[in-house]
Amino acid sequence: MKKFLSFIFVFSFFTIASAQTVSSLSLEQFNRGEIYVEINLNHNQDVNKQLELLEKTVSIDNYNNLEKTARAYISINNYASFLKTGFDFQILTAPSLLLPKSELDKTPNKGTYDWNYYPSYSQYLEMMYQFEEDYPELCEVVNIGQSLEGRDILFVHINNNLGEEVDEPEFMYTSTIHGDEVTGYVLMLRLIDHLLVNYSTDPRIENMVNEIDIWINPLANPDGTYAGGNNSVSGAMRYNANFIDLNRNYADPEDGDHPDGNEYQTETVHFMDFADEHNFVMSANLHTGAEVINYPWDTWAKLAADDSWWDFVSREYADTVHVYGPAGYFTDLDNGVTNGYQWYTISGGRQDYMNYFKQCREVTMELSTIKMPSGNQLPQYWEANYRSLLNYMEQVLYGVRGIVTDAVNDTPLKAKVFINSHDIDESHVYSSFPAGNYNRLLKQGIYSFTFSALGHFDKTISMVNTDDYLTTILNVALEPNVGAIETKELDITISPNPATNVVNLKLPETNSYEIRLIDGNGKIVQQINSSKGEVKISLIDYPTGNYIILLSNEQGETFSKKLIVK
Repeated sequence: MKKFLSFIFVFSFFTIASAQTVSSLSLEQFNRGEIYVEINLNHNQDVNKQLELLEKTVSIDNYNNLEKTARAYISINNYASFLKTGFDFQILTAPSLLLPKSELDKTPNKGTYDWNYYPSYSQYLEMMYQFEEDYPELCEVVNIGQSLEGRDILFVHINNNLGEEVDEPEFMYTSTIHGDEVTGYVLMLRLIDHLLVNYSTDPRIENMVNEIDIWINPLANPDGTYAGGNNSVSGAMRYNANFIDLNRNYADPEDGDHPDGNEYQTETVHFMDFADEHNFVMSANLHTGAEVINYPWDTWAKLAADDSWWDFVSREYADTVHVYGPAGYFTDLDNGVTNGYQWYTISGGRQDYMNYFKQCREVTMELSTIKMPSGNQLPQYWEANYRSLLNYMEQVLYGVRGIVTDAVNDTPLKAKVFINSHDIDESHVYSSFPAGNYNRLLKQGIYSFTFSALGHFDKTISMVNTDDYLTTILNVALEPNVGAIETKELDITISPNPATNVVNLKLPETNSYEIRLIDGNGKIVQQINSSKGEVKISLIDYPTGNYIILLSNEQGETFSKKLIVK
């Protein structure tokens, strides 16, 4: 959860276990590796500066502006640094210890699919693989790696064309990156079940499964969730097994690599590698501790290029919850919606990482003020949220979409899709291999698109109209600007020398080649005629980016080799 800057603060779900001064707490009392505390800020000093100071040593979870107190998690790793700040604090009962195990665990009177309990770790694994066994034509379980303590990080992949590369947008839901925020954990399991069970009877669900490549990860931080043992979520922790906040552990648009000062954790690396292997168009990261949709950016004050679209889809989520949820539910901040930075700023969050570095539209969903509700309350959260979860997923089908190809040979291209006078801060998208498909989610309006690909002329298409809840198809063929480039690659060796910015190109000595170096805009920036054997290409004067080495032999054959200048 992010910290709460509202003037209204709800105390009813937390109790103070003890009150200790800074000096009386010893390291031996960190028997869980983290403590949950209430920190008293100085009323006579700048609050924002105090909060910024605290963020360097704690994970702020909640802020009460009236009382000038912040609730936060302190890791044993940062305890000594926190002491140096001089803040007074009181220890609170950890959210995962507030309820007895009987209200959290599965009991004999609860069936597997009653959805009113939190599964043990083994039950979770059984449920995930049971989905695959029961619906082999619609879903598969994908293990993206193990946590620090060896627990599996699993996705259920849902699609009616498993194993095929199709022109469909990829969508991702993940939950519980903070191990003690578990409402979304069970809701994601139930969403998987809902999609599979209703595929054959609900036309809307059938269309979503047929048209969206769906990936759902119910449990992103299994070591945190089962810190108290594999049999129960009771005793769960926010952090991973290294006592590090995984939602501060990603590269940040403003603060760069390792903004939290820690190495990328095993779980973080698995998710980053997974994102690299896919082309996710839209996603959400599920939390608890508040009731609000938090949209980009978290790291800086400037608004996202698609701020109006973000507000639109977030408002749709919250407004639908208001229709089906109990009175007063999901009304934090602007009645259930907030821009991240306007709530408070963090660095290293997964949301900003996915948006900036992966061009994926991701929000943070805070689903319950109570970190760990009683299992008997989970069906109420499902009833209030499942329509909104479907609505949010369905938005990935709208906007402008199409396929980018080579105009000569129809080969799909990886192309940059840029909206003129609109895109900023990496908000453009790319078409992806092997289909060459792209999806640009947009608020209704009229836009000008520019498509660009290596070795091809740019193409600008103006007056592209898109409407809310509708799809505009815009297929684009780009003309190659240096003849028809063959997609096959010549078997050559490239040996870049970073120290001298010179590339050694070893060519077969049986033929001569005309060599051209082409930049990302398709411009020939260097040409070497009739060469064979070893050729040196200097890159001293060229900026970083993607290039193509184009080779043409005496027989008129053309070959290409990609080159990245760093």
